[in-house]
Amino acid sequence: MTIESNRKQIDKKNDALSLNQWNHHNVLDLDDFSHTEIVTVLSLAERMREILDRRIPRVPALRGYTIVNLFFEPSTRTRASFELAGKMLGADVISVSASTSSIQKGESLIDTVRTLRAMRADAIIMRHEMAGAPYLAASHTDASIINAGDGAHAHPTQALLDLYTMKRHVGDLKNKKVVMVGDIAHSRVARSDLWGLSKMGAHVVLCGPPTLLPRGLGVSERPEHAKNALPSVQIETDIDKALRDAHVVMALRLQSERQENGLLPSLREYAENYQVTSTRLIKAQPDYLLMHPGPKNEGIEIASDVARGDRSIIEEQVTNGVAVRMALLYLLSGRVESTQISEGNAP
Repeated sequence: MTIESNRKQIDKKNDALSLNQWNHHNVLDLDDFSHTEIVTVLSLAERMREILDRRIPRVPALRGYTIVNLFFEPSTRTRASFELAGKMLGADVISVSASTSSIQKGESLIDTVRTLRAMRADAIIMRHEMAGAPYLAASHTDASIINAGDGAHAHPTQALLDLYTMKRHVGDLKNKKVVMVGDIAHSRVARSDLWGLSKMGAHVVLCGPPTLLPRGLGVSERPEHAKNALPSVQIETDIDKALRDAHVVMALRLQSERQENGLLPSLREYAENYQVTSTRLIKAQPDYLLMHPGPKNEGIEIASDVARGDRSIIEEQVTNGVAVRMALLYLLSGRVESTQISEGNAP
């Protein structure tokens, strides 16, 4: 099935899209998203992608809406794509860096978000090094909080753009084999992708050295009372076995800034045993997709020729990230009405 035919299928579903089923004021992770809500985001993202493909990719859908990017950690893709997403929808977008804000003078996170709301910020896009920080912020403001990554916990918008990118190429994700290779234990992307992929019916395989796989994630490792607490996944430490018949392969960066010492003998040994290479990818489906959330370290978790190869859709992920974030901002704005979702109006 081609990407064009998949796009047409999504377009047909758009005609019957019920945006009234959207019930989120914040986007903190995908564990509280239903299958229908994920499909709603992906379907609306397809319309936003059409806007991006126009000669002048601008619509006034969020005119008068104020978005603040509040980043406590460095970011290129996420921060820039949220800024572009807001501006393409006509919103006012302000970027605040923790290093140049009153946080350096001792202002608390709670005071920061309350101050931004007092300035009439409608949505706050937040990245923080501490897991749970966006949840704390959401409990102290009525502005919409979007989690742009919190520690090693979650990165829901990255997961949604990953789902959207996969769906454009392979269509229905039900029973498709998706393999994530790398530092699973410290990856917020892997955690959010796990929720999203499972709710879309994919068969998820997590692969990496034992020291980089979370304990208790395998179904057989969970205590009886927690059997259904997390999505069902397959755990594999042998990369060759993991990649066999894979429809999608996602390499993950080693999160050295979050790792404890002693988890790996060396980067060279990791690359020898777990680098995603063309030789290893022979075991995947002939039409496999290669993905990476970025930033990528070529020569460590992924070979350079593979990252730039014909099956790589890494750059498409970046483009799709803008479309997905446009969809989320529009949904959170509360301006979603049937009269607006039509040609000649907003999206």
